[in-house]
Amino acid sequence: MFQTIFNTISSWSPLTQFTFWSAIKVFGVFGVAMTIVAYAVLAERKISAFIQDRVGPNRVSLPLIGSIPFLGPLLTRWGIWQPLADGVKSFIKEDFTPSYVRKAYYWLAPAITFVPALVVIAVIPFGSYIGNQKMVIADLDVGILYSFGIISLGVYGIVLAGYASNSKYPFLGGIRSSAQLISYEIAMGMSVVPIFLVTQQLNLSAIVEYQAQYGWFALPFCARELTPLSFMIWPFALISFFIFLVSGFAETNRLPFDLPESETELVAGYNTEYSSIKFALFFMGEYANIIAGAGMMVTLFLGGWSVPGLSDAAIAKTHIAVGVAHILIFLFKVFFLIAIVIWVRWMFPRFRYDQLMDLGWRRFIPVALANILIVAVIVWAVTTFSNETKPALAHSAYQVNK
Repeated sequence: MFQTIFNTISSWSPLTQFTFWSAIKVFGVFGVAMTIVAYAVLAERKISAFIQDRVGPNRVSLPLIGSIPFLGPLLTRWGIWQPLADGVKSFIKEDFTPSYVRKAYYWLAPAITFVPALVVIAVIPFGSYIGNQKMVIADLDVGILYSFGIISLGVYGIVLAGYASNSKYPFLGGIRSSAQLISYEIAMGMSVVPIFLVTQQLNLSAIVEYQAQYGWFALPFCARELTPLSFMIWPFALISFFIFLVSGFAETNRLPFDLPESETELVAGYNTEYSSIKFALFFMGEYANIIAGAGMMVTLFLGGWSVPGLSDAAIAKTHIAVGVAHILIFLFKVFFLIAIVIWVRWMFPRFRYDQLMDLGWRRFIPVALANILIVAVIVWAVTTFSNETKPALAHSAYQVNK
């Protein structure tokens, strides 16, 4: 059946095919991302309840499904329908706009915060192939540079919310967020430079294919072909991964770096004057940023969709089940990192502001710079004094398949 569908679509004009597949991927990724956002909130509430020895959401039920024996009470007890209730509540609550705010910017800020996270997800390869279609919406040759450029736009929404609210606490939250992003954006960008030195690629799909062949940067044993370079750079790749992970907490304003919100000091920071769906957009933007950050970490350090024994993209072109398996593998890795992000929130205290700045400027940036220099020396040494040459280092299954 699937082959018949693919053959029918293949008979269309190239422009029609491109438009059709792009629309399918856009709506599919958006639907999955929003579903993960909704249930990441539920997971956070359940994990926090477990850590604090509570039950968590277990009351919301649907009239018909809730009456099904065993299954209905089980889904209710797990809180499966809680995100649906929260979404409906966000729309029907009173949308109150204070009289003293700067209204145009006040309404614009939530959208500016929410949209960049979705745009970043567009360049993350969430699978290899299904048929001849690459499982990425926009396969850019400068995907990582594009990602960092778009991610940095999200802070403008927070700063704008602090300014537009015309209130002291939101304004302080906006200032904190801008300083925090500047501090950790540099370290995050520098942490991925060693990846580029090794792969000689900026294309995210090519980086995933490199890891599928030569080993994940965070775990080089997961490889089809082990090389000395993979083991030599492994400790420094782990340093890059740690810097990227911690910087991701700061970029998404998550504990222990949630100083822009900081309920004990700033009420709710830039969220203070917002309600209803506008507040929900900030909330959704935070979790969409977590998904985008987790997807980037999986792509750059954990092999993306690859896994030992099932990491050949060429097989996915002829076996749809393999392509679907690659997508599920990618999602599993993303869920694992999201769980870590949630766990950290409920296990670590908030940093002081001076500690936040000290960690970013006096610790991470010097370490990231030293990491770049060491990896550059290793790559030069391996290229110069071994049988491996620069084309071999840059070789990937992606280039062959392309």
